[in-house]
Amino acid sequence: MNVVKKLWRKATNTRALEKASGELELIFFETVYRVAYLTGISSADDDLVYVLYGSIVKVMIILLMVGETWYAFTETSSLDEIAASINTTVIQFITLYRYRNMVMHKNIYSKLAMSMESSYFDTSTTYRKQLVHYWAQKNENYLRLLLLLGNCAVAAWFLYPLIDGLEYNMFIGIRLPVYYRSPYRYAVAYLLVAMAFVYIAHFVMVNDLIMQAHLLHLVCQFAVLSDCYENILRDCGIDLKVTIKNDLIQNVIYQDKYTRRLRALVTQHRTIVSLVMELRRTLSGPMLGQLVGSGVSICFIGYQTTTMGVENVTKLFMSMFFLGYNLFEFYIICRWCEEITIQSQRVGEAAYCSDWESGVTIYPGVKSTVVLVIARANKPLVFSAGGMYNLSLLSYSTLVKTSYSALSVLLRFR
Repeated sequence: MNVVKKLWRKATNTRALEKASGELELIFFETVYRVAYLTGISSADDDLVYVLYGSIVKVMIILLMVGETWYAFTETSSLDEIAASINTTVIQFITLYRYRNMVMHKNIYSKLAMSMESSYFDTSTTYRKQLVHYWAQKNENYLRLLLLLGNCAVAAWFLYPLIDGLEYNMFIGIRLPVYYRSPYRYAVAYLLVAMAFVYIAHFVMVNDLIMQAHLLHLVCQFAVLSDCYENILRDCGIDLKVTIKNDLIQNVIYQDKYTRRLRALVTQHRTIVSLVMELRRTLSGPMLGQLVGSGVSICFIGYQTTTMGVENVTKLFMSMFFLGYNLFEFYIICRWCEEITIQSQRVGEAAYCSDWESGVTIYPGVKSTVVLVIARANKPLVFSAGGMYNLSLLSYSTLVKTSYSALSVLLRFR
């Protein structure tokens, strides 16, 4: 296992790790940076060899999508063939749109990744360090599960044409510009298409991993900020040898520490809210496309799964894994967007429970500051798809129900 880890680290030695702002960025984004480097879409590596490698990968992805689209418009004649083409192409085009949007707003994503290294972000207590590691570990666990589901679907996809009994059959619906139905040409064409498909599959997965890492990164910051607000009195008095609370409140040094600490927390709160607003603005259009694409994919993958015979076990597993990936991928987006909404509201609750009634409101500006923090937190930070649908678990369940209804209509039509 140690040998595998060493090989993995050597093969993915991206410059993004050197450019990282610190340890807090790395514990959330190290694996994402490494996978993105291997996939050929790392923006931090600009040496000639890697730029050439990334360009080749992107050309392969585009050519594969062109071949799939060409096949869908020229060689599909039945509803089953149309469903199979939609399954592979919709998610790819939506991911390409999301990637383009991310590249256009890469400065926002860079600020998000570095935001934990702010001097106002306080992880001085054991509990806050545990909070950071809890969310970082959750990010890592979901990342591995996402990669596992995606790679299982890809593996099943490759196996199907090798055992389906058909000669010169490809694992996806694709039209090639050359004749390949001979033993030697088929082997070469199969390997080239398989290579391109591996890259486009991981291109889809990496975009989902990047999205999850940034959302959980924000969730973690809100969780730590809530703890800071809730325990502000204790944190300010930890170095003072005054045990009676009334004496502590009257202490001039404590007053200075408290007001400076409150200002720092307000600055941190304002920064996080600003980052969320920027991210929400850039994601509105792509998330609407993702919502529509996920609904269409879930519907047609479900159609393909329910209409194939039980004897086609490999294709059944392929469709089940792909359906599981699509369901899980959109679930984590809705799950973490809703978690940001919940954690942002908890900041207001933490400020209200910060023991302000003990007398700190006599300090100049404290009362109005606490009121403003609570008022800002009471307006929930909600991510939306095109400004029409809020991204939450309720939206996720509605999407699944709608896809199931569409699936029923397709089955009747068939």
